[in-house]
Amino acid sequence: MVITKEAVERALSAIETPDGGNIVSRDMVRALAVDGTDVRFVIEAPSAEIAKVMEPMRAAAERVVARLPGVARVQAVLTAPTAEKAPPSLKIGGHPKPQDGPKRVPGVNRVIAVASGKGGVGKSTISANLAVALARKGRKVGLLDADIYGPSQPRMMGVSQRPASPDGKTILPLQAHGVTMMSLGLMLAEDKAVVWRGPMLMGALQQMLGQVEWTHHSRAPLDVLIVDLPPGTGDVQLTLSTKAVVTGAIVVSTPQDVALLDARKALDMFATVKTPVLGLIENMSMFHCPKCGHEAAIFGQGGVAAEAAKLDLPFLGALPIDLDTRLAGDGGTPVAAGQGAMADAFARIADALLARDLA
Repeated sequence: MVITKEAVERALSAIETPDGGNIVSRDMVRALAVDGTDVRFVIEAPSAEIAKVMEPMRAAAERVVARLPGVARVQAVLTAPTAEKAPPSLKIGGHPKPQDGPKRVPGVNRVIAVASGKGGVGKSTISANLAVALARKGRKVGLLDADIYGPSQPRMMGVSQRPASPDGKTILPLQAHGVTMMSLGLMLAEDKAVVWRGPMLMGALQQMLGQVEWTHHSRAPLDVLIVDLPPGTGDVQLTLSTKAVVTGAIVVSTPQDVALLDARKALDMFATVKTPVLGLIENMSMFHCPKCGHEAAIFGQGGVAAEAAKLDLPFLGALPIDLDTRLAGDGGTPVAAGQGAMADAFARIADALLARDLA
């Protein structure tokens, strides 16, 4: 029987980490190689201190792989980053490089931007869960956190390791829940503010689009890259639209009039830069009380669906205010990675995109 790297990774996914993930989802498996019936890989601990207590985990990883049909020999090496082995430094931000028109993102077939006119409508939550939902449908998915002032994807996806840079230019992204991801938040301390003017933002986004090796985990071009944009219609949105070939945008809004006012501005921006709008999503459309069963339309209901109909744009779905979704995001495992009504809701949005061959 032929042993594949995918089969080995599936087996290693059974080795859980204390934070609720596993050594594959937490991007701890490195240098995986299959040579006939021999399998070799490295488990990289977050630090030398943690590596000292991970020997049982290393041994367990060897055992689960050894049980795979056809495997004759397994060698797992435990390692940790040290100052001597630190990757070359990589400067993020700076003036953008000139280029002639939008270019395709290397290693990516389609780019979908998730945008909102204003903050606080759940755009980042939807980006993370949509990426996971598409990955569960069998797509090779990337997630780029382009909300440079307020990057939240590292927390929502449960990753904190700094990406490696083997040559000081190429950036090796991380992987979580089957999604290849990159965020400026992984390059800075969690409480470190980004105090940059527009050119620095534009340069950073151009780096994350062009210098990230998006095929590092998938070993093939990504089917789709989800880009979590900051709220509004500023430098980052304009840079993405002018520097990269964007398949289209999804606009997220809550149903009340104030949010819809700003959502209309986002829609107008995409029309101005000639980026197709793939559809609208209504978030926080309803609150269902888990104790008494009462439903309340706290922010109103149906406003986004009505706007989509008015503009003849697809309405991709309505999502309620949901405590489990918030807890899952704070805990680093998007709700779409599990089972239940909310996971099904995100799966339906993913199906709507797949049905139109957009992801």
